[in-house]
Amino acid sequence: MNAIAPFAHSSRQIALIQNTVAKDCNAGEFDLFIEVARAKGLDPFLGQIIPMIFSKDDAKKRKMTIIISRDGQRVIAQRCGDYRPASKPPVYELDTELKGSTNPQGIVSVTTYLWKRDPKTTQWFEVAGQAYWEEFAPIKTGADEYEWVDTGEVWEDSGKPKKMKKPVGDTRLMLDDSGNWCRMPRLMIAKCAEMQALRAGWPEQFTGLYDEAELDRAKMLDLTASEIVEHEREENRLKLIAGNDAITVTWGDGWVLENVPVGKFFDRAEQFINESDAATVAKWADANRDPLRTFWAKSPTDALELKKLIEAAAKRRAMQSEAA
Repeated sequence: MNAIAPFAHSSRQIALIQNTVAKDCNAGEFDLFIEVARAKGLDPFLGQIIPMIFSKDDAKKRKMTIIISRDGQRVIAQRCGDYRPASKPPVYELDTELKGSTNPQGIVSVTTYLWKRDPKTTQWFEVAGQAYWEEFAPIKTGADEYEWVDTGEVWEDSGKPKKMKKPVGDTRLMLDDSGNWCRMPRLMIAKCAEMQALRAGWPEQFTGLYDEAELDRAKMLDLTASEIVEHEREENRLKLIAGNDAITVTWGDGWVLENVPVGKFFDRAEQFINESDAATVAKWADANRDPLRTFWAKSPTDALELKKLIEAAAKRRAMQSEAA
């Protein structure tokens, strides 16, 4: 493993970092940022490590998150001695039906593969990182026109009233165009996947560190890194209760959650029931009681047919038990 380069900045350079790269940090945050930069052997002047402050105007929620740029990530990884960069391009899953203002290329997810050497066998193996568009892309509510309105509060330093930007007329969901997501959507989501792979393969070096692309949605919502994860979970819960055109259901073989459009729910459920044994169907129906109720509310006719399929599977299971 290569040694970490010493942090050799002079006091004047450190002061310059505080006034430029870390200008939003308070004293405690700046001290922490410098200590992390020293521990990781990264140079703020080269953009390898960046402090990001969330909720700047709310003392209770204010929090700093450390950002490691792509250059910084690769510097750390290269020092590990058991890292090789990807030998093939990222693999994209696309769906043309998803193309629109929030997803210009219809990207579902991207998977990238890095290489790590096993310390015992010295053999190289792939480490995968996967990122889903719906989890990372910064989506905002946009409009053709905006106006500035008073919030009823004032700035402490100047006493001037605080104002906020409010859309005028019809609004719509759209991809945030203030950064690179509109110009380079494939690159941005691939950066998220690569950071996922780095954390999976080299957790000691990368746990708690983030690529800026991962937090673009968090910046827009003014959430911390941990809060953005909870926000995603909340969005999935809202899809169940707020009448959105999707039902969150869990399937066998790992029992992972998936958002299924209402129009495709019956076909997917029917296929699962036909391909599964009676015990698995019973377990699935029990695990998805709330989603099945939601489906009943949205599509009662299809829900009734699905209920018959589940009951038929239950009868098969009872008959199998009696025969045994």
